[in-house]
Amino acid sequence: QVQLVESGGGLVQAGGSLRLSCAASGRTFSSFTMGWFRQAPGKEREFVAAISWNGISTYYAISVKGRFTISRDNAKNTVYLQMNSLKPEDTAVYYCASVAAPGLPTRTDAYRNWGQGTQVTVSS
Repeated sequence: QVQLVESGGGLVQAGGSLRLSCAASGRTFSSFTMGWFRQAPGKEREFVAAISWNGISTYYAISVKGRFTISRDNAKNTVYLQMNSLKPEDTAVYYCASVAAPGLPTRTDAYRNWGQGTQVTVSS
């Protein structure tokens, strides 16, 4: 079982930046594909970005491509989401998730372990 803890959320003005972190417990972090998802009030949880176990492959939702960057440091058991040029529509609770499977899945039901989420609020 992998435990995931997100941090780095907060309140930021439109056009600003935030970096989210997700710290994972366990010795097998480097074998997991990691993903970031978000859920706005009244909406379904949606895919944001994913990164392969070795950090070589990444995939982004169209809505964040070019503004967000996912990365990982396997030595620190941590995955990051750098968010630039933030927009009010990026406001949501952001979750990290892990799966021990190949590929870069975008479906929520493909991921096995989830963090508790961190709130990101972008003011206009």
